[in-house]
Amino acid sequence: MASSTAPHGPVVESRIKVRYAETDAQGVVYHGNYVIWFEVGRTDYCDAAGYPYAQMEAEGALTTVIEVHARYRRSARYGDVVTVKTRMGERKSRGFTFHYEVYLPDGTLAVEGETKHLWIDREGRLRRAPDAPQAAFAAFLGGE
Repeated sequence: MASSTAPHGPVVESRIKVRYAETDAQGVVYHGNYVIWFEVGRTDYCDAAGYPYAQMEAEGALTTVIEVHARYRRSARYGDVVTVKTRMGERKSRGFTFHYEVYLPDGTLAVEGETKHLWIDREGRLRRAPDAPQAAFAAFLGGE
């Protein structure tokens, strides 16, 4: 997956058991559900970094997704326990990127992707990155 900045820093892993409702008639995961799993990974990443989404929102540090990319390699199926590995990518003054890899139970890469985000205020206007989440991410990334 091409990206302006390679993923770096710690990897946060999220385990998800594929539910029946996430699959088609053949028991294969519907492609849109991987984007939902990216959100699970992103939320877990923020928790691990010490700055949960709920805290961000309460403090007015809001984000919006402006791009989603996914490359599908293999299919997950009903009952599989997949692992979503999430890493930080680019961090700029007004936005950031997350990178994701979704692995099947046998360790095969199923999907890789990324999401790009912008910081916004409560009215939806673009803003500079708030200090608190920037500091939390920097500390989690080892002072970057």
